[in-house]
Amino acid sequence: MTRTKATPKFALCIKNKASDDLVVRKVYRIVADAAAEKENYLRVIDESGEDYLYPDKYFVILDLPEIAQKALISGRRRASISV
Repeated sequence: MTRTKATPKFALCIKNKASDDLVVRKVYRIVADAAAEKENYLRVIDESGEDYLYPDKYFVILDLPEIAQKALISGRRRASISV
């Protein structure tokens, strides 16, 4: 069986309903979670650096070119290392 690498997905936060771990107008990486999506939630890596479920209405899914995805992923790695 051959595994293909899943394309990362990203979402723009448009609402945070007083959640301290989400910043409106910030892009977050989505973690695949089919069960959550069926219940209208997205699992995202928030400001705490952990993945949590949030209502999908807090986000707009982004269709980013591969170069932008790589920049977002590598930028987060550098930021987490330097902290």
